[in-house]
Amino acid sequence: MADVKKCPECGSTHFYHDPEKAEKICSKCGMVLEENIVDVGQDWRAFDHDQRVKRARTGAPLTHKRHDKGLTTEIGKGATELFKVPVKKRSQFFRIRKWQKRLLTSKDRNMSFALSELQRLVSFLGLPKTLHEEVAKLYEKALQKGLVRGRSIESIIAALVYSLAREYESPRTLTEISQASGIGKRELGRTYRYISRKLEMRILPAKAETYIPRFSSMLKLSDKVQIRAIKILRKAKERDVVSGKGPTGCAAAAIYIASVLEGERKTQRDVADIVGVTEVTIRNRYKEIAEALNIEEEVERKSKEEEK
Repeated sequence: MADVKKCPECGSTHFYHDPEKAEKICSKCGMVLEENIVDVGQDWRAFDHDQRVKRARTGAPLTHKRHDKGLTTEIGKGATELFKVPVKKRSQFFRIRKWQKRLLTSKDRNMSFALSELQRLVSFLGLPKTLHEEVAKLYEKALQKGLVRGRSIESIIAALVYSLAREYESPRTLTEISQASGIGKRELGRTYRYISRKLEMRILPAKAETYIPRFSSMLKLSDKVQIRAIKILRKAKERDVVSGKGPTGCAAAAIYIASVLEGERKTQRDVADIVGVTEVTIRNRYKEIAEALNIEEEVERKSKEEEK
């Protein structure tokens, strides 16, 4: 029977499964929607970790984080493996190991290097695992289309990380990606535009709000400041103040205003050093937002009080 999306009797979309009777039942009217459902779960039980390891009949799940999806075995992983082989068999062991490395395709070698660089970049920038997996998939797609030829692997990986970080609402600035990867901002921007066009990636501009938690954490500000900064940005957006402006500059100005209003004042220089924008940018965005929200006098007064 096809998977039922809606109860034909009452129209409800809330169901529950009865594992004993192998039935799918509507939570509202009790109608049996499916019966004799095949149990695809494991047919054994384990009461501790050792039992689970011994009774499991499958390996680790497939992952795009490895160039071979985690399936290929490796002969002689590490120097210590040599001493487990009898002396008479060691020459054969070396020969097999050498041929295994030679038989790797150029794609495998490319993927292996690219994914190790991706692992380093994701770890350095503190990005989520889901983003790591998605970037690995996109890089493999780019490799199959021949988009990597003529460009450095590091620049392609950095460009994909930069674009996907926005989509996952964990944006990193171009400066941060450039410093982490060692790729110049100009080359990184050029590669990003090329790869997004070829892979038909439609990445929307980053929202200023998504930068607030990380920048506030780096400035060691409290949750109250973060919440206040987000509210300020939302009000500014309603008044069409931040439209068309750089998200990092707007985020920096909102953090500065919120820190003053919440009694945890940070200077514009402090904020500029962390965010990576100039003091002039923060000052301009601050004036625009404060004037639009009619809080300029309050911010100036509290700022002077804290200075004293």
